[in-house]
Amino acid sequence: LLAEYDVVVLGSGPGGYVAAIRAGQLSMKAAIVERDALGGICLNWGCIPSKALLRNAEVLSLIQHSEEYGITVQGVKADFSRAIDRSRRVVDRLTRGVATLLRRNGVEHISGSGSLTNANTVLVKGAEGDRAVTTDKVIIATGARQRHIPALPIDGKTVITSREALELRKAPSKAVIIGGGATGCEFAYMWRAYGADVTIVELLPRLVPNGDEEVSSQLERSFRRQGIQIATGAQVQGIAVDDGTAKVSILSGGESSVLDGDAVLVAVGVEGNVDGIGLETVGVETDRGFIPVDDMMKTNVEGIYAIGDVTGKMLLAHVASAQGVTAIEHIAGLNPQPLDYDQIPSAIYCRPQVASFGMTETQAREQGYSIKVGKFPLAASGKALALNETEGMIKLVVDAEIGEVLGAHMIGAEVTELLGEIAMTRLLEATTAELGWLVHPHPTISEALKEAALAAEGEAIHI
Repeated sequence: LLAEYDVVVLGSGPGGYVAAIRAGQLSMKAAIVERDALGGICLNWGCIPSKALLRNAEVLSLIQHSEEYGITVQGVKADFSRAIDRSRRVVDRLTRGVATLLRRNGVEHISGSGSLTNANTVLVKGAEGDRAVTTDKVIIATGARQRHIPALPIDGKTVITSREALELRKAPSKAVIIGGGATGCEFAYMWRAYGADVTIVELLPRLVPNGDEEVSSQLERSFRRQGIQIATGAQVQGIAVDDGTAKVSILSGGESSVLDGDAVLVAVGVEGNVDGIGLETVGVETDRGFIPVDDMMKTNVEGIYAIGDVTGKMLLAHVASAQGVTAIEHIAGLNPQPLDYDQIPSAIYCRPQVASFGMTETQAREQGYSIKVGKFPLAASGKALALNETEGMIKLVVDAEIGEVLGAHMIGAEVTELLGEIAMTRLLEATTAELGWLVHPHPTISEALKEAALAAEGEAIHI
């Protein structure tokens, strides 16, 4: 018997819906199964609403510092609930856009919870009853969720995840954020702009511990100037909640202390959504809560693929989307290029922004490269001065022998927008010679990339 579909995708996040759309483009008959709203965590409760809220925080911060621009503003009222309302309108517009794109590409949206009964059948339990859907291939794109950590008991009210944080109608007055990665830093900046007393607790020695050390130091200095407290090298020993107030016990430098907060955001540790979808039934292997895949996103079971956060590869929306395209193109026999996870850009949208690509200095040396470093401070950038945002720098890690850009680590105004250029530079195997030669528009923040490339060769003009 012929299957109903060429491919069925479980989950409609930025991995799942992109995979389904690409399948439609390639004239495959595709269906997507989603139990909640289209767009997954990213569109509904992650990347998109948080960026809308961060924009609100930026506007509020500008108003708070308006005197620096010769503008006097009085009687400012910041209504956090209206910021949340705006973020939900942004989400609604995008999720409706996803629905339109799926329809336009001939993808059927099946509402309900899907589970595998065999390698070619998905049982969907929905509001209108059960439906068995047959398919040639399956793509698992079920995402990830907060991992349960005994010392960090989440109650969804006082001790929360980012999911609940994006629904708060009022900014906390006193917040403890556990985890100094992207999520922790973004909420710290946002809540601080709305007047919260914020403390970040990070187990490792610095904020953004996987990034460049100088960038981490710069971010910590900037956050402290904004009034954000930071406790690095600090372990949370427990959380006690009493009548809406949490007491967070931490151990730092051999000393114990207690932090109070009316909100505790847990922004550490996730696990894949691997339960309840029939993996055991069909024999799909998992490893520590994630699904291992090969370069083409294939699991150990023929015909079943996995993409996005559920694979545990890199928990980034743009990685999930790229993996989705890879999986579909492999199914279609197009022989896609394997993803190079070392060349995936990452961005943090607090203020100042943090952007990174490729290897840090430490990683490059560990891999045996002889390197040189080119830096350009934004304090020397005409555009940054005009914006009144001079914090930060552009830093390039360069192969000393051939001038190839091995990594870029940036902190400052709108530096996340520079990641595309640096990724293209790497893709085309360009060197500091080409990047330094290329004429950039003036005045822009992007000029700092050119100057950093020139600095690596000792030829920077403006420092």
